Amino acid sequence: MSLDAAEGLYRLVDAAYERRSIAVSSNLHPSGSDELMPKTLASATVDRLMQHAYLCVTTGDSVRLQQATTGKGVKPLP
Repeated sequence: MSLDAAEGLYRLVDAAYERRSIAVSSNLHPSGSDELMPKTLASATVDRLMQHAYLCVTTGDSVRLQQATTGKGVKPLP
């Protein structure tokens, strides 16, 4: 993620912090966010996201991956 994109995500989360709900979906654990953006921005963003969060961890096979690997996924329009 570019620095501009990381700062943009942080600003979005910060603007919503304790004012609005925000939903984030990711296949990464929150502790791995510093792989995507600079550590200081990652820490601040995750802190704000996790402050009042409900974390829903799902398990099982990915339906989208299964469809994509069997050729049954999304088909481009002609």
